[in-house]
Amino acid sequence: MAITPRKRIWGWYFFDWASQPFNTLLLTFIFGPYFAQTATAALVESGMDLSAAKAQAQAYWGYGLTATGVLIAILAPMLGAVADSSGRRMPWIWLFSVLYVVGSAGLWWTAPADFSVLWALFFFGIGLIGMEFATIFTNSYLPELDPDPAERGRLSGSGWAFGYAGGVVALVVMIALFQAGPSGKTMAGLSPLLGLDSVTKADTRIVGPLTALWYVVFMIPFFMYIRDTPNPAAERYQIGNGLADLGRTLRHLPRHPSLMAYLGSSMFYRDALNGMYTFGGIYALGVLNWSIIDIGIFGILAAVSGAVFCWIGGRVDRRVGPMPVIVTCCIILIFTSGLIISLTPTSVLGIDLGENSPLPDILFYVAGALIGAAGGALQASSRNMLTRQGDPARMTEAFGLYALSGKATSFLAPALIAVASDVSGSQRWGITPVVGLFIIGLVLLAWVKPQGEFAE
Repeated sequence: MAITPRKRIWGWYFFDWASQPFNTLLLTFIFGPYFAQTATAALVESGMDLSAAKAQAQAYWGYGLTATGVLIAILAPMLGAVADSSGRRMPWIWLFSVLYVVGSAGLWWTAPADFSVLWALFFFGIGLIGMEFATIFTNSYLPELDPDPAERGRLSGSGWAFGYAGGVVALVVMIALFQAGPSGKTMAGLSPLLGLDSVTKADTRIVGPLTALWYVVFMIPFFMYIRDTPNPAAERYQIGNGLADLGRTLRHLPRHPSLMAYLGSSMFYRDALNGMYTFGGIYALGVLNWSIIDIGIFGILAAVSGAVFCWIGGRVDRRVGPMPVIVTCCIILIFTSGLIISLTPTSVLGIDLGENSPLPDILFYVAGALIGAAGGALQASSRNMLTRQGDPARMTEAFGLYALSGKATSFLAPALIAVASDVSGSQRWGITPVVGLFIIGLVLLAWVKPQGEFAE
């Protein structure tokens, strides 16, 4: 069967569609808040004050993500270097796909009756490692999809938009067919499918197996249409050579100040964005007292906004390049972060609105739409910017370094949020570190050449 360029592009798009539910369903809108809710209940039952328990549960989530982020940061560039030296990426994608599926499915065993923080974070971490590493290797195919660098912005934006659309569909399926509300019915007015019991939270815990099944089904086009480019000179896995090449790349990195500045910049602003994604649902549940259904609707809005603006951002990227898109999105996200921190159930920007004002909830929905729009376009254009900054001959390694820059401080936002939550005893003030991270990332962009240095 001949694999046309169009099939190859669509196969690549389908990775985003297949993997996005891990972010949408597990990280942000369903399992993350469920973890916080269940951990909080366990802490209150042990005698802790409710407010302190909420902050402690948020801290647990942050520390778990910190540990996973450190592991990813250490291994990402090494595996990228090995893949470039061997010319083989697909076996690694298979391996990490297995971790994605096992980790996601394992979240079924997190019932409140015998809830274990460590068990929940272990399975979530396994799935997150699988998702992150599979993404590194998949992203490295982007330069091979079209020889024209200008077109890669469109492809990256369209792929990210397609992924957001997948996240929306998966989220709708979850809250329409499985997740019960206070009435015992789903958003579609149905009893949870498969007879799932809301008392044991089976209607929520099914999100893990659903995410795993979604990935298995929708990765089929990717594995059908994506192939490694043959490299007759490569030896299988060449671990020694790969690590030697990585060491050489790191030593020579100061010779490429634009690439180094971009890795530093993206390290901070992507970490801040991930902090907003990771703690957004938990924040809504703990600070605004939303239900899982409310958070799911919020997620749909954010994901739809992300899909639309990823597509738009990809077209803007093709016309003016990724740099203006990245700068604009960072500025929007700085102001959005400030808005979120100012919200309480009864006030906005320190202005008391009374007990029954709908404005805080409305503004949080607006903030969600802005995060989806700016965050999606930011990630898509950032992926394209890396193809301009990295060495074309070492692109998987470049994406490994990109992952390293994203993960070298990926533990920083969760850790800062965890510590700030612990110290302040407040979920709301615990989110403040993301503002500073966005500002640092924006400032470092001043040293990044929009076209990179390898094109010179």
